[in-house]
Amino acid sequence: MSKINTNIPSLVAQSNLVKSGKELSLRFERLSTGLRINRGADDPAGLIISERLRSDIQGVESGIKNSERASSVISTTEAALSEVSDLLNSIKSLIVEAANTGANSAEERAANQLQIDSAIESITRISNTASFAGQKILNGTLDYLLSGVRSSAITKAQVWNASLVGAPSLQVAVDVVASAQTGGLYYNGATTPAGVLLSAMTVEVQGNRGVQTLTFASGVPLSSVVAAVNSYTTLTGVRAQLINNNPTSGLVFKTAGYGSESFVSVKRLNGPTSGDSLTLYKLENNTTPPDTTPFPWAALIGANTLVQGSRDTGQDVSALVNGNLATGRGLALSVNGPALSVELTLSEDFATRPDAANSIFQITGGGAMFQLGQQVNPSQQTNMGIPSMAASRLGGRLVSGTLQFLSSLKSGQGNSIAENVARRDFTAASDILDQAIQEVAILRGRLGAFERDVLQTNVRSLQSAFENLTASSSQIRDADFASETSRLTRAQILQSSGTTVLGLANQQAQQVLQLLG
Repeated sequence: MSKINTNIPSLVAQSNLVKSGKELSLRFERLSTGLRINRGADDPAGLIISERLRSDIQGVESGIKNSERASSVISTTEAALSEVSDLLNSIKSLIVEAANTGANSAEERAANQLQIDSAIESITRISNTASFAGQKILNGTLDYLLSGVRSSAITKAQVWNASLVGAPSLQVAVDVVASAQTGGLYYNGATTPAGVLLSAMTVEVQGNRGVQTLTFASGVPLSSVVAAVNSYTTLTGVRAQLINNNPTSGLVFKTAGYGSESFVSVKRLNGPTSGDSLTLYKLENNTTPPDTTPFPWAALIGANTLVQGSRDTGQDVSALVNGNLATGRGLALSVNGPALSVELTLSEDFATRPDAANSIFQITGGGAMFQLGQQVNPSQQTNMGIPSMAASRLGGRLVSGTLQFLSSLKSGQGNSIAENVARRDFTAASDILDQAIQEVAILRGRLGAFERDVLQTNVRSLQSAFENLTASSSQIRDADFASETSRLTRAQILQSSGTTVLGLANQQAQQVLQLLG
């Protein structure tokens, strides 16, 4: 080579040395960071995918933490409800003991009342103070807010779940399509003479609460039969009333409650005498009883609307809630769905009138929302309402047409021990307690099902997703040390040889000096 202004071999050597230097720097970077992708230029498509995976991983991690925290909230709530349940059971035992008036003194009953008062106050205290990280959990803070609930149509409403996404409120429309009914057995009073029993008889009256036998003399007015049957209503669950308030129209034996769980059975135990066999009728297919005067016996019997029978059951209310057919139980309705889960107790007037206008109310807010997934959207969220456990809100039960609560068992209230003893009837207090115990048990069951079937399964699912997403991200983003160390060795060799070759290329120009001899 005889040219010295341009050293082509040196330029080639420099270029390759730069390349090997960059390769060496890349291997050092990947081995020092442990990542195959450190910048977008390393793998643009891989970077995009791995960043999405990293975002999903972070969301899944938060979802696991949220579920575990929600589980802690449920556990704390469950512990408080367990104490409330124990207190209710102790009140139950005190009420049962106080009902034994023939074997305990007034002083003992007063002592029981003091314990009941203390237990009720403790239940309210637990309701007011139970909290998790400063969040009240049983005072109604996590319950749904309702507006426009008409007590003339709906006596009690409990919303367990409502989706308010994208709207300030949720409208709930209740449309009764089939009325709630009591069971009824009809007796015609158009006898000779009218409005009396024509012969002496012993009658067995049975309902869902129990059975009693009543004996009547010949010629007893039907009004006296009504009074006698009603005196045992608390024991039998059966009441009686005159048809059209007129003895000559007859009487009807009715269940005290509504629904298919209530029944009435009336049988004559001694053999019938001539002219009076206590023939009873029931309305076929739970037909609504006529509201006419006089009672159209002949027309109903002729149309087979009234048929002979000695036993009849009630009918549960049937209604649509926001277009969905609700499950009826007596006067109560329940709907359980992802967008709305609600339990309603209808008034007698509304539940027995399918022709009545819809009852509409609004869910305006409230409830507890739990974020369970990695994306903030309704499909990965769940809602739950946790009602107040205060004594003034617990155990709502219709007593003589009025909704009464656990607080009515305190001293000076309508269902205290003194009031129960005065009227010789502890049924209302017992029913309210049973309702309160059931409400607490149902809430504990719902919370337990939510923790086991939603939270725990969600954590397991997210943990599996976390493992798979992490593995996928690692496959794309992490460096393979075996491969990188091999390439590092290659780059180091190329760097050393390149440096040597560059030195040799630079020495070739010096050979021109030999021509100058």
